[in-house]
Amino acid sequence: MIPLRDSQPSNSTPFVTLLLIGVNVVVFLYEVSLDHFSLNHFISVWGMVPAELQYRTLITSMFLHGGWMHLIGNMWFLWIYGDNVEDILGAGKYLVFYFACGIAAAFAHILTNPGSAIPTVGASGAIAGVMGAYLLKFPHSKILTLIPIFVVFTTIEISAWIILVYWFVIQIFSGVGSVAYSEASEGGIAFFAHIGGFVAGIALIKLIPTRQRYRARRELYW
Repeated sequence: MIPLRDSQPSNSTPFVTLLLIGVNVVVFLYEVSLDHFSLNHFISVWGMVPAELQYRTLITSMFLHGGWMHLIGNMWFLWIYGDNVEDILGAGKYLVFYFACGIAAAFAHILTNPGSAIPTVGASGAIAGVMGAYLLKFPHSKILTLIPIFVVFTTIEISAWIILVYWFVIQIFSGVGSVAYSEASEGGIAFFAHIGGFVAGIALIKLIPTRQRYRARRELYW
């Protein structure tokens, strides 16, 4: 299932979400401009390595990506869910929220892979936090979703809570399954980072006050 867009209107321009997407794209374009040796060195310096943690990399690793599909997938999810979360928090609190979720995701990965010497890169942990917040605040929003049926593709509107709970369950099963295979756990997708970021997003959105206009709208329609 590939989410295409959501039905939840936003009452403000998502400047921070656009800025995050822009910075991620610029950094990735710099990555692809490097030769193989320079790229490996760049990632080893700015990626997050659990076994040799440098605290600055908790932030810098969020802006690195391992390929075009990695970048496009992350930025697409950030665009779909991020504008509404930014709308209800405001730019400043949203930015703090985003980085806090990313850091929580990184520590979840460290706890489950403490001896890994492989750099971890990507914004998916922080974006998972945004998705967790969206689940809590907009569970009944409709997500237009592309679904493959054999060789035919069709679209259908699905409630956000179904999409996001399904995604989270997949991360749990994949993460548990990866424990049995050290190579998948260390060198593949950081499933526990996704889980950690998602849970952090749910927890933090309960603690961070939302904008008054969102609270008023919620009381009116819920």
